[in-house]
Amino acid sequence: MTPQLGKLLVLAGLGLVVLGAVLWLGGGSLLGWFGRLPGDIRVERPGFRFYAPLVSMLVVSVLVSVLLWLWRRLVG
Repeated sequence: MTPQLGKLLVLAGLGLVVLGAVLWLGGGSLLGWFGRLPGDIRVERPGFRFYAPLVSMLVVSVLVSVLLWLWRRLVG
């Protein structure tokens, strides 16, 4: 493992810890939209619950793809 990869993994871990702390300490309103977009599937019946956030996952995927593209463009 190269030292550069190790640094990247440590920074990614620290970023996840900070993000988790923000969400845990009251940032839940930041993600109030997640799972409530048109196209997200939610079925709730007595004794049965099915949840598939299809459109929300597509939005997250596009955001992550754009961020990674910017990262590669600026760093590489």
